[in-house]
Amino acid sequence: MAGVDRSSSIVEYFGGEAGYRCGYCKNVTGNLSHGMWAHSMTVQDYQDLIDRGWRRSGKYVYKPIMNQTCCPQYTIRCRPLHFQPSKSHKKVLKKMLKFLAKGDSPKVAGDVTEEPMDSHREDAVACSFVLKNESDISQSELKPLNVEETERVETEDNAEEELKKEVESEPPQTCADKDSAGSSERSDSAKLVHATPKPGKGADLSKPPCRKAKAIRKERKLHKLLQNQTHTLEGSPSQVEPQVLHSQNSKSKANQPKSIEDFIFVSLPDDAAHQLEVRLVPVSFEDPQFKSSFSQSATLFAKYQMAIHKDTPSECGEYEFTRFLCDSPLEAENPPSGPDCGYGSFHQQYWLDGKIIAVGVIDVLPYCVSSVYLYYDPDYTFLSLGVYSALREIAFTRQLHEKASELCYYYMGFYIHSCPKMRYKGQYRPSDLLCPETYVWVPIEQCLPTLEHSKYCRFNQDLKAVDEGCIKELGRVRVLHKRTVMPYSVYKKRRKGPSDETSVQQYASLVGQTCSERMLLFRS
Repeated sequence: MAGVDRSSSIVEYFGGEAGYRCGYCKNVTGNLSHGMWAHSMTVQDYQDLIDRGWRRSGKYVYKPIMNQTCCPQYTIRCRPLHFQPSKSHKKVLKKMLKFLAKGDSPKVAGDVTEEPMDSHREDAVACSFVLKNESDISQSELKPLNVEETERVETEDNAEEELKKEVESEPPQTCADKDSAGSSERSDSAKLVHATPKPGKGADLSKPPCRKAKAIRKERKLHKLLQNQTHTLEGSPSQVEPQVLHSQNSKSKANQPKSIEDFIFVSLPDDAAHQLEVRLVPVSFEDPQFKSSFSQSATLFAKYQMAIHKDTPSECGEYEFTRFLCDSPLEAENPPSGPDCGYGSFHQQYWLDGKIIAVGVIDVLPYCVSSVYLYYDPDYTFLSLGVYSALREIAFTRQLHEKASELCYYYMGFYIHSCPKMRYKGQYRPSDLLCPETYVWVPIEQCLPTLEHSKYCRFNQDLKAVDEGCIKELGRVRVLHKRTVMPYSVYKKRRKGPSDETSVQQYASLVGQTCSERMLLFRS
C-alpha cells in the first residue's frame, strides 16, 4: 500500500446502538442503528457508504439495523434525467410562479398539495442521536505520522505483497450511456435489478399502452379537422401539405410535457410582486457568503424547529444548528472533471425579496446530490416549500450532470413505508430503493407490493445473489493507531488487552471491503 493520503477518511466506530425513541411510530426503544463518528471523510467514501445504506447527521454517520428496527428505513434515490413532474408537483410550481408574479397566496395558511408540508428530510431529526456528543479524541491523535513510518509498519507481518493488492472494481458507468432508466448494468457502486412481472400483475406488454379518453377525443377532433381542410382545398395539393404539417407540429408541441425547468426558469413580468433568488453557499466559515448569512440562517432554523418540530429554544440554538447542519465531515474537492461548484456540503438558500425563507442542506457527491435537511419559514407554509425545494434540487442535479456526466442521481434520504406520512418520497418517479441485503437498486414499483405484506424486505429477487462488496479479508482493514496507519493484521499483533476482532469485523461488514481498505478506523 502506498503512503497515506492527507485526505483519508478517519472514523471512530461505536457499534450497534442501544434502542432509542423512534420519531415515526414513537416506540420508546424500537429504533436501532449502527453508528460511527466521522472526523473527516472524502466524498467518494461517503458516496460508497450511502450506497450501502448509511446516512449522516452532522458528523455522525449511521446505518439502521434494518431487520430489527421498528421502522425500517430504505435508502431512496430518484433518477432526475428521466423525471417528469406529476400533476401535484406542477401545482406547487405554478403556485410559486403565481405568488412571485402577482403576490397571490391561498387565503387559508397551510393550503397544501397531496404531499405533507413537513421537511422532506424529516428522517434526519426523527432520531434522538442527531446531536450526539462529539468524540473526545484529541486532534493530535488523528494526524498520521510520516509515510516512511507507515510503510515500515505495514511490512511487519511479512505480507507486503498481499497488502499492496488493490481491490478490483469496475470503472463507474456514466449515466449518458444508459438509454433506459431500467438498465440492469452496474450504476456507480450498486446494481439496478428488475423482475419480470408475474402473470396477472402489471401492464400487459403485448398490448399498446392505455390512453386517456381526453387524448383520444383530441386526436379524433384533429383528424376530422384535417379531413375538412383536405376537402376544402382539394385541387390545390401544394396548400394542403403545409397546413397539415403545421397542425401536426402544433399538436406535437402542445402535447409535449413540460419539464421542471419550464416552470422554474420562466421569465417574470417587470412588475413582478416578488423576487426569488437561490444561492448555493459552501458550508464553510471561511466562505464570506456563508459567514455573512449565518446569523439569519440560524435564526430561521430555530423558528422552523420550534414551530414544526416543537423544539424548545435551548434545543435549537446556534450551537445545535452548527453541529447538526454546519459541521460536515466531508472534505471539499474541486477536480477538473467535476461540477463547477465542486464536491462537498452546501446550503442552498432561498432568498425572497432580500431575506432567507428556506435553506436546503445538500451534499454534492461523485454520483449524486444527496439531500440532508430542509428548514423554512413557517409563515410561507402555503408555498409548499418542502416539495418546491425537492423539485429545485432535482433540476440542480440535472444542471450538474451537464458538466459531470457521472453525477445523475438525487438521493432523498430514507423511505419509510411503515410510516404513511413518509411515503410521499416515492412520488418522485422514477425512483429506486436499495436492497438491504445485496445493496442493489430496485425500481420502487417492484418493492411496494412486498412492503405491503412485510415492513422488512429483501428486494433483490435473485435468491442466490449476495453482497458483492462484503468483507473478504479482515486483515486488510486500515487502522489508525497511535498516529500510525497500519493494516488490522499488524494492529492485532500489537494490541494489548481483550480482542476487538468482533467489533472490527462488524464495522468492516457494514462499510464493505472497499471502504474498509480506504478509510482509517481509529483505535486507541
